[in-house]
Amino acid sequence: MTWLRPFKQVDVFTSSPLNGNPLAVVLDASGLSDAQMQAMASWTNLSETTFVLPPENAAADYRVRIFTPDTELPFAGHPTLGTAHALLENGLDPKTPGQLVQECALGLITVKIGAEGALAFAAPEATMTAFSDASIGSTLNSPSIDTTLPVTIADMGIRWLLIPLTSAAAVLSVKPDVAELARLLCKASVNGVMIFGPLAGENEQYEVRALLIEQGSLTEDPVTGSANACLARYFQALGVELDYRVRQGSALHRAGRLSVSRTADGVWIGGLVTTVIDGTLRL
Repeated sequence: MTWLRPFKQVDVFTSSPLNGNPLAVVLDASGLSDAQMQAMASWTNLSETTFVLPPENAAADYRVRIFTPDTELPFAGHPTLGTAHALLENGLDPKTPGQLVQECALGLITVKIGAEGALAFAAPEATMTAFSDASIGSTLNSPSIDTTLPVTIADMGIRWLLIPLTSAAAVLSVKPDVAELARLLCKASVNGVMIFGPLAGENEQYEVRALLIEQGSLTEDPVTGSANACLARYFQALGVELDYRVRQGSALHRAGRLSVSRTADGVWIGGLVTTVIDGTLRL
């Protein structure tokens, strides 16, 4: 029996298609098994594919499961905003005007609905753990580690190793040793490394890159919500100003843009989403 299911592919953290981080969204995953969801995520071969289900928590507008081609994640940032955008575009009426509440394996995540389609998710709390390794500079092939800031593991269900560099130019010049990066990820027990450095005289204040090892090869994520949420919590822990903008994807010829803000009700990671594919799956 073939089931027809609404499907979208969206581009997250960009105002123009093909410049952000793509996400596949299955808008009705009712009745799909774990194996079918994993197979679908492997088939799309995107960094993440999300599957929308009825909420189990009465406070939530919907429930989402997030899969990479290889495994399921408890939370991820660009899938959170991309799924919210897809559902709103598909006619979902929020329980509370101006916001959605997403249920995922990490818990409940609030998504604010801003002007002109801008969305922002509340950064989950993160656990910060200091980390040191004498070979970080050689692993990144960079002499520009910023020793005035701590190298830190940030854990919010997904774990990132945050490494400060002295400038945006230093961030863009990094060409890591793949074998050493794999060793570093294993030692820190993290999903990936986020390197960041200050931008001068730009609309954005930080240049960031997210580096991972997948199937033995170096992978760079175009724009990363969870890593930027971890970075925002890192800056909060250090007492750094939390209203800033981020540029990500430059090394991949993408134009990812994120905003970070701190208000009385949380730390918010925001951006625009655009739909690239709108259609139907036959499963």
